[in-house]
Amino acid sequence: MPPAFEDIDAFIYDLSQAQLSAEVFNEYAPGDQNNAIRRANLRLYLRAMTAWAPRTLLVMEAPGYRGCRLTGVPVTSRKVLLEGLPALRLFGVDAGYRDVDDVGFERVYGEQSATIVWETLTRLQALPLIWNTFPFHPHQAGRPLSNRRPRKAETELGAAFLLRLLELWRIQQVIAVGNVAYDTLGELGIKRNKLRHPAHGGKNDFVAGLSALLSVGV
Repeated sequence: MPPAFEDIDAFIYDLSQAQLSAEVFNEYAPGDQNNAIRRANLRLYLRAMTAWAPRTLLVMEAPGYRGCRLTGVPVTSRKVLLEGLPALRLFGVDAGYRDVDDVGFERVYGEQSATIVWETLTRLQALPLIWNTFPFHPHQAGRPLSNRRPRKAETELGAAFLLRLLELWRIQQVIAVGNVAYDTLGELGIKRNKLRHPAHGGKNDFVAGLSALLSVGV
């Protein structure tokens, strides 16, 4: 059975309440209209995924400033969110997904990793559930338009949400994208496969590896 909508809402509420350092942006926190939009976008995504009943969880590293930090949906840029993926019947303004107007991010639209991931899934006609090891945006001090690798304490915090997500969905296959996801899942005792991250020259290895793993089914 997929999770109930009220369980999804409770999960998102708890994300919004996370207390984080000044070098992390909680894109779901209360008190900001853009964050309210991001919470709504994530709610739409997770509710849509209940209809797919995915058996595979694709675990990435953390939100980037060009993707989830803006949209609220893991590994999803504005371009993907707003233009939609008709072949997968996912996203798009017609489905209710909305844009934000964060100051300083006006010219940010696409993201390399998001483009590669969703182009590959569209070609495979596969739709695993996607999540981040650390579900908030880690950035350099005073530089919101930057990304950094999440620290140990941050991945430990993220692990609680990751475990909760696994409890909500009947996942049979877990795929870790990159070292952070792979190591964190290993520390939790979760059996996983490993893929190279698609950024920084890893596209071909990522696409080939994901294609092979998803041939098992999602």
